[in-house]
Amino acid sequence: MNVGFISLGCSKNLVDTEIAIGIFKNKKYNIVNNPKEADIIVINTCGFIESAKEEAINTILEMAEYKKHKCKYLIAMGCLVERYKNELEKSLPEVDLFIKFSDYNEFEHEIDKLIKQENCEEEKDFNRLDNYLDKVITTGTKTAYLRIAEGCSNRCTYCAIPYIRGPLVSRKFEDIIEEAKSLASQGYEEIIVIAQDTTKYGIDLYGKTRLAELLNEISKIDGIRWIRFLYAYPETITDELIQLVKENEKICKYFDIPLQHISDSVLKRMNRKSNSKSIHELIEKIKKEIPEAILRTSLIVGFPGETQKDFEKLYDFVKETKFDRLGVFMYSKEDGTPAEKLPNQIHGNTKKSRYNKIMNLQQQISRQNLEKRIGKTYETLVENKTFDNRYWIGRTKMDIPEMDGVIYIKNDNNQDFINKFVNCKIIDIKDYDLIGECVVKN
Repeated sequence: MNVGFISLGCSKNLVDTEIAIGIFKNKKYNIVNNPKEADIIVINTCGFIESAKEEAINTILEMAEYKKHKCKYLIAMGCLVERYKNELEKSLPEVDLFIKFSDYNEFEHEIDKLIKQENCEEEKDFNRLDNYLDKVITTGTKTAYLRIAEGCSNRCTYCAIPYIRGPLVSRKFEDIIEEAKSLASQGYEEIIVIAQDTTKYGIDLYGKTRLAELLNEISKIDGIRWIRFLYAYPETITDELIQLVKENEKICKYFDIPLQHISDSVLKRMNRKSNSKSIHELIEKIKKEIPEAILRTSLIVGFPGETQKDFEKLYDFVKETKFDRLGVFMYSKEDGTPAEKLPNQIHGNTKKSRYNKIMNLQQQISRQNLEKRIGKTYETLVENKTFDNRYWIGRTKMDIPEMDGVIYIKNDNNQDFINKFVNCKIIDIKDYDLIGECVVKN
């Protein structure tokens, strides 16, 4: 039978999808990319914010249309299912199987029961959805995500993740290294370390954070060329980690720090562990130690009780800091979170206005930052090419796949550079992207 997958939401969710694909592959199913060809369609849902829920529901309904043709079974898993399984079972009869996180150890068994394979009840040992070594990488031939922990214990008042994924549970240090070695042996040269909060890695298992130690150990593995880590919370970015990023050539000079706000009153209502003073000090330290470091953050506007003065502080902070990458979310009420019940909820029009002001400002800042890249040469991983074959499309150490910009590299001699590293000189910019030309092939 043919199985097709759709993975919604974040890169952490994508890892679950990759492991699920591995389970089907080990069971000798054919994996297909086109839902028209699939006998089974599996949708890994996101339920983080309201727009993600809507996307998940719409995707399920869209995929259900294929049951009128070749598709026999529709399966939904992931965050939305974890939170709303009972409601979804009642409202979406088109779905044949909903699988919650707590049932993932029965994943393969549930699939067998669904398609009525003989003797499935007698099976004892099932693949778990935490079998990282059997996952099937879906991010190309050079880049792979390495998830080092599950869940989160921060309990930010706006966030549903602890209620969906549970508290922080770190993987064993040696298991992560084993997976990193396996990825390197398969030819993956860019390793992206992820968790809901990477900088808390190890505190539950070892009584202390061990991210710097882990990254350093990964850097010793032959074949790995680039290492980046995402979702680094500001209060646990240590001096040791900053120095490692500064000194280790394999680790990208890139800090992805979800700050959410700069006003102390808003941060306090968010139950964030950092404050305005500590955030400013951290950014100043990173810029001093690593002047070339790329800074990325995410912000929330329109959080309950956010005054005009609070917003102006945030606006001025963005203007002053000049983040290389910045994402903004309008606050979204999430079921069961403390912020849902906070007074002084902000009107939607005000949220939209504040969102637009920050994004317009960041667009100007981004252009100024990109203009500084013109004339410089960067090692670039080429991953694709444009439809007209005029440009290769690549990324540097400054760019997270799917989230940041790309470099369009002039294809002057029709050489095939896909999945290769080249040196690229920046000659121009276009919106949030760069335009370059190949200098020397590595």
